[in-house]
Amino acid sequence: MKIWSISNQKGGVGKTTSVVSLAGLLADQGYRVLLVDLDPHGSLSSYFGYDTEPLNGSVYQLFFEHRDRDLDYIHGMIQPTSLAAVQLLPSSTLLATLERKISTQDGMGLVLARTLAQLRDEYDYVLLDTPPILGVLLVNALAACERLIIPTQTEFLAIKGLERMIASLQMVMKSQRRLLPYTILPTMFDRRTNASLSSLREMQRRYSASLSEHAIPVDTRLRDASRQGVFPHQLDSLGRGVRAYRQLLRQLQSLSEESTQHGSRSVVS
Repeated sequence: MKIWSISNQKGGVGKTTSVVSLAGLLADQGYRVLLVDLDPHGSLSSYFGYDTEPLNGSVYQLFFEHRDRDLDYIHGMIQPTSLAAVQLLPSSTLLATLERKISTQDGMGLVLARTLAQLRDEYDYVLLDTPPILGVLLVNALAACERLIIPTQTEFLAIKGLERMIASLQMVMKSQRRLLPYTILPTMFDRRTNASLSSLREMQRRYSASLSEHAIPVDTRLRDASRQGVFPHQLDSLGRGVRAYRQLLRQLQSLSEESTQHGSRSVVS
């Protein structure tokens, strides 16, 4: 089971769109996919029409009942999506209160990793949608995943947010004493504007070793898919955005295979 976290400490950069787009394409390849919504705003859950409050279970409950849970308990939280191969562990607005409630408890940074370990035979991929803030939820995502994808809008302010994200990542890697490979994904790219072009060039200059080969273009069909609550490839399999995500997925799968061969969890000195 491969676990990818889609994260950035700046909001509005395309995290949820990236999660949903990649999940749909993975399902199209025949893989079983679990989506985990770790953001208190619940954008991923809302995408599929879930009002998180009435649900019997969410990610929030995992942090308070993690010692007593069994597989049946976890299965009871998981919800369907419009594709049978893709399922969702939904969010709750209560996640916004999690930090102050559990910040003094030991071992809370590995709750998600331990939960997903119980599901390793049931899914081929797990994609994590995370909040735009460094806290217990993002730390859990980084501890659980084997690759980090950092969507970054092609604009100056988003690049400043990227700097903060990479600094936070380095701090977490040092505390966890392991290396975590990451891919920076340029999003909302509009080649007609100087702002997008100059921002992409700046990313290429500063982060060439970690930058995705494929920028995600501005595409209204991605927004249309979100409004209809369907996976983008279901709405327009040949759209610009879907084609770019398909190319990205091939790159990520290739990188994942290389990491598996060479070992990605090296100890950080």
